[in-house]
Amino acid sequence: MEYTKLGNTDIEISRLCLGCMSLGDASKGMHTWAVSYEESKEIIGYAYENGINFFDTAMSYQAGTGEEYLGRAVKELGIRDEVVLATKYTPRNSEELLQTYTGKAWIEKCIDDSLRRLDTDHIDLYIMHMWDYKTPVLETLEALTKAKKAGKIRAFGVSNCYAWQLAKANMLARKEELDPFVSIQSHYNLLAREDEREILPYCREDNIAVTPYSSLAGGRLSRRPEEQTLRTQLDNINRGKYGATVEPDSRIIRRVIEIAEKRSASMIEVSLAWLLTKATAPIVGATKKSQIDGFVKAAGFHLSEDEIQYLEELYIPHKLVGVIAMNPVEIQAKI
Repeated sequence: MEYTKLGNTDIEISRLCLGCMSLGDASKGMHTWAVSYEESKEIIGYAYENGINFFDTAMSYQAGTGEEYLGRAVKELGIRDEVVLATKYTPRNSEELLQTYTGKAWIEKCIDDSLRRLDTDHIDLYIMHMWDYKTPVLETLEALTKAKKAGKIRAFGVSNCYAWQLAKANMLARKEELDPFVSIQSHYNLLAREDEREILPYCREDNIAVTPYSSLAGGRLSRRPEEQTLRTQLDNINRGKYGATVEPDSRIIRRVIEIAEKRSASMIEVSLAWLLTKATAPIVGATKKSQIDGFVKAAGFHLSEDEIQYLEELYIPHKLVGVIAMNPVEIQAKI
């Protein structure tokens, strides 16, 4: 496993991050395919044994049980001091919350709640899960900087935003002598490359870490189209992201399969090897520990320049999908 620094921080992370959206109580939240605690612990332990030290979750995953499972497993495995824990908070999402909490008070509450669920005294990377249109960005930066100074978080990042929003926020942080966002987590893979227009060039310029989610497009880049899994059958969110672009995406998937067969490799190795040439630490999710093996192999698998071009040349512009494509009213209504 290779390691790198998280943007401009001194936090050392593995080049792959284990996304923990699939961990948590399946009876809670929106992911009915989430795995049990014992399975979660096994996956986390196996990932750590294979060099992955970076774990990402969120307060919204399975009604907070995702954080609880991750924190409990890390504690029972005795590896808290060896790993980097990232979690995300959801901006105030109802009129009741807007009337009850200020932006700063809500962030403070979310941090304290996540610390309790993770059973830790600090969060290594704290992430705004989507752009907060209800709170002035200066207020957000002040609250996050205060939490960092208090030792509750080591650094903070953002997810699901536009390049201009991130640039504006970090310019304001410099002007006001506050801490900036050090990372961005967004939807990026071989089938969704819109971040290459502005997000990626800006992040390269300012050394902002890029930790994309949906690295394997909900499994589309890791298995043949005819192969089905429980998540394939139940994951309506990913069907919403990729359902409208099946035909153009299928042409790219066929090239992933072609290179994998030619190189005697897996589709996972090919897809992640491509992404590792673009991003700091792609986020990969697992529902069984055997999937970790493929991820780790990908970290040591390298594509030629010709293979990279071959994978890229069929891509056509896609509409933005998911949270980033919603307007503020839709975001608040769907959370």
